[in-house]
Amino acid sequence: MILTASLLAGLAFAWLLIGLVEKVRLGIALPQALLYVPFKLAWRISDRRIAVARNTAAPVIYAVVHRSRVDPALMLSLLPNDTLHILDERSARSPWLEPWRELARTIAFNAKHVFVSRRLVRVLKGRGRLAVYFPESVEPDVKSFRLYRAVTRIAMQADARVVPIFIGGANALPFALARTAGLRRRWFPRLSISVLEPLTVQDLVALNGSGSASTTNAVFDRIAETRLAASDLDRGLFLAMRDAADRVGPSHPIVEDVVSGALSYRRLFTGARVLGARFEKATAPGEAVGVLLPNANGLVLSLLGLWSAGRVAAMVNYTAGSASVTAAVHTAVIRKVVSSRAFVEKAGLGDIVKAVEAGGAQFLWLEDLRAGVTTLEKLSATLLWRRPLQRQDAEKPAVILFTSGSEGTPKAVVLSQRSLLANAMQAEARISISPADILLNVLPAFHSFGLTGGTILPLVTGVKLFLYPSPLHYKLIPDVARKAKPTIMFGTDTFLANYARTAKDGDFSSLRFVVAGAEAVKSETRKIWRERFGAEIVEGFGLTEAAPVVAVNTAIHGRDSTVGRLLPGMRMRLEPVEGIAEGGRLWLTGPNMMMGYMSSDRPGEIQPLADGWHDTGDIVSVDRDGFVTIRGRAKRFAKIAGEMVSLGAVEMLAQALWPEERHAVVSVPDKKRGERIVLVTTAGSADPEQLRKYGKAHGAAELMVPGDIVKVAEIPVLGSGKVDYVAARGLALDKLGLGKAA
Repeated sequence: MILTASLLAGLAFAWLLIGLVEKVRLGIALPQALLYVPFKLAWRISDRRIAVARNTAAPVIYAVVHRSRVDPALMLSLLPNDTLHILDERSARSPWLEPWRELARTIAFNAKHVFVSRRLVRVLKGRGRLAVYFPESVEPDVKSFRLYRAVTRIAMQADARVVPIFIGGANALPFALARTAGLRRRWFPRLSISVLEPLTVQDLVALNGSGSASTTNAVFDRIAETRLAASDLDRGLFLAMRDAADRVGPSHPIVEDVVSGALSYRRLFTGARVLGARFEKATAPGEAVGVLLPNANGLVLSLLGLWSAGRVAAMVNYTAGSASVTAAVHTAVIRKVVSSRAFVEKAGLGDIVKAVEAGGAQFLWLEDLRAGVTTLEKLSATLLWRRPLQRQDAEKPAVILFTSGSEGTPKAVVLSQRSLLANAMQAEARISISPADILLNVLPAFHSFGLTGGTILPLVTGVKLFLYPSPLHYKLIPDVARKAKPTIMFGTDTFLANYARTAKDGDFSSLRFVVAGAEAVKSETRKIWRERFGAEIVEGFGLTEAAPVVAVNTAIHGRDSTVGRLLPGMRMRLEPVEGIAEGGRLWLTGPNMMMGYMSSDRPGEIQPLADGWHDTGDIVSVDRDGFVTIRGRAKRFAKIAGEMVSLGAVEMLAQALWPEERHAVVSVPDKKRGERIVLVTTAGSADPEQLRKYGKAHGAAELMVPGDIVKVAEIPVLGSGKVDYVAARGLALDKLGLGKAA
């Protein structure tokens, strides 16, 4: 009895002592500190940022993303005790709140209750504080979005600042509000509290500098940014993927291809450690190592092994042609290239092998690397699979990619571990995905969309990845989809249109949505996928320099003919362009932007962005809700008789007239007007007069209508799925007798 009493007294004293420490450290009241102690000890909460919320002067609205039943109790113990907590009716009755009811006030709130809104405005104007608990859904439904509107209106009327708060890891608790499919429930996960700086609604609207005036979307975007802020971008890719394995379980199947079958996280990391050790012996720390592999398990194993060993993966585009490959090897100073003899032989890449060797690089064949693996190496890798071979530094380069070259000479783009992870987390903060999803990726990893969206994103979120080696197998991919049953797929309009032509109605029936990028999605493609397969195409926009996703539509926040809204954490500015009345030239900055370019005249040297901003070369416009419309590349405008004409707009005109065909519009020199427009098309019956009449009937300026039409069997396409405008222009010049040098 005495022993029990002593033990209880000791526990009480320890509790009081820790509470006093937390009171001083966080500046909270002693009763709050005592109630916070068990939370702090159980979940090892990272709470440094809570000071931002506590120190914000009233009037203030704390926008808390409500992920678990413990969130209100946690916030009641940390936020100033004069805060009024606004909960939904179910949460307001939670037994978790009983110990706190004497410390803080809670009320249930319905966004439709105007009288409640007026009362809350009065509370705020009286130097009050509100904590509003928002639904945790990344893509809230229309009903839930009313709360964003109501809170935005209240904040504006009271001139209150908004402070978003997000509790990272809370969705893994047994008492999480929504069960994330595929995520392991844990009693004691590590939690982190993410808090952003206080800003008024008007400040949030002005933050982008894009001209968007939607106040509700500004608040919605700010809350999405706090999701991103909860991600530890300093971990790097290897550790982020390992943490994902911890969240879903090491035995969770994470990657599969059509030949090797499925690999769990544990098997993936074990194999990557074996390969990484071989890469360590053959290369130097920080060295750029070429990767010439198709979409298969071996590709993911090689990438993970290189990052574990502290090497940089230089993605060799084996569809770019010998000259481009030799130039890439020279520019990135690649001395070793990882590849597979079986792949090279099957794909007929003998000329690419010679081009790599001509650039001064040697091959590391996967077949040879695997052949000499000893039992001891396998055992060591099995035991140490969670540990990287080298210390990870998120600020160091992770990948070198080469731009598509659709409009000129490809450039080498250097992306850090941090920028790639940031882009994956930005996408997760905008699009609803879970470990229960299966992502079918047919886009090659030498293209940034296929690398980040199609490979890195699933690996850091626990989404099972099914890899297929080529997007050009139009007849085979629908059959693969029917068997793999993916819920998410990435593609380009060209590829998606071709899959739809060969697919049976049930082949893609498992899909929730398709993310399309690299080129504009045509209305016909969108309609076919919606009606035949029940899959919504959400269109996005990206560029290699942004790792690559910049903006994306979602199922709830979507607008046809746009590429969606800017990802969380990014900022844009538009610079005026002479001759273009609507929109401007797009400049971007954000955590996902590249480290810099490498050029052939300064090989191996990273040329960083001067001030963190990148000139995309795209002409865009932004509507009042923040939706971005691509007007065209600056290089894809022709100056005809002093007028600026969008070649992309001319393409859309031709596509509307001949929707079943493929088109590319280019400009060629003209002695009288400076430039003239040429339509390169697969439409055998295309007639200039028919196009002129159609354009006139639909309000197109006469300058927009091409007088020259070049008919071809196929439009040239790059390996990424984009139209090869350099090749298309070459065809036009040849057919018109102007010569390729023009």
